[in-house]
Amino acid sequence: MSKTQKNLSAAFAGESQANRKYLAFAAQADKEGFAQVAKLFRATAEAETIHAHAHFRLLKGVGSTAENLQSAIDGETYEFTKMYPEMIADAEAEGEKAAARYMGFANTAEELHANLYKRALADPSGMAAADYYVCSVCGHIHAGAPTEKCPICGAKETAYFKAQ
Repeated sequence: MSKTQKNLSAAFAGESQANRKYLAFAAQADKEGFAQVAKLFRATAEAETIHAHAHFRLLKGVGSTAENLQSAIDGETYEFTKMYPEMIADAEAEGEKAAARYMGFANTAEELHANLYKRALADPSGMAAADYYVCSVCGHIHAGAPTEKCPICGAKETAYFKAQ
């Protein structure tokens, strides 16, 4: 990988993180009654998304749907087989029970995400039309409106939101 590719990759990661961070900041500003500050954070988050997409495009990060599904499977599989198990072990060793518990939720969700992508890769045109709902606590994805509590974190079905 060239220095430019490494820089583009680092810039993509940084811009992506800035987007998510600014959206969290916007939500906090809204809670505190600072609507205009929240708007500024959301506008900046959108700008960071533009930067991230440009860097990713220059890295030739988007391929065919089949290639993108395989990339998603690989990423999710890494997360639930290596990344999160190591992070959970570290959190447990440091007595960070809340972090270990939440990372356990995320780890389980990542495995489910990988399985959803595997099914899509096996038959992308045969997927049943359905809306997807996401648990706002742990990230579990459910096809169709959920009628029971989250199987990962136990949140009520009202904790789910419809994915765009």
